[in-house]
Formats: sequence, C-alpha cells, structure tokens
Amino acid sequence: MTAELLADLSIFLLSLFVGFEVISKVPATLHTPLMSAANAIHGIVLVGAMLIAVTADNLLGYALGFVAAAFAAMNVVGGYVVTNRMLAMFRAPARTQPGEEER
Repeated sequence: MTAELLADLSIFLLSLFVGFEVISKVPATLHTPLMSAANAIHGIVLVGAMLIAVTADNLLGYALGFVAAAFAAMNVVGGYVVTNRMLAMFRAPARTQPGEEER
C-alpha cells in the first residue's frame, strides 16, 4: 500500500464520518432546504465525473467514468424529484370553480 493510497483512503474515511455526523444532526424541518443545497453539490459531482471520464485512457477508465456520471446524474434528478414531492406536501390543494366537476 503506497503512501498516496493511504492518504486518499484516510481522507475518504474522514469525509464519511464528518458527513454522517453533519447529516444526523439536521432537524426534520431543515431537510427540504438541505436537499436543495445537496442537489447543487451533486451537480458539481456530475461535472467532476464527466471531467474524469474525459481523461480516461483505457476501457476500464471509460466504463468507470460512464458509471460515475450515470450515478451522479441519477442522484441529481432523484434529488430534485424528492424535493418537488416534499414541497408539494405544503401546497394548498387546487379548488374547483363552480360548475366544474372534480377529477
């Protein structure tokens, strides 16, 4: 195990612990604004995945870059879908006009 790999693994593990601690302390009322901010961060992850995919020079690199970009894109789209559904819970139901039938 090289020193560079050990340093990368240490940073990865520390970021996991910090991320878990930060997210676990968020009250339920702040989850919608937090999701919106997380969507912006995931957009940056998508750009990073595409930049890494461009620098690939073999088939494994291309495959991993594609998978990373696909997962990042699904994460961005899924985050916006969840945020939209959560915000829809707080909207007032649409009222029908007199003479209209309910659907």
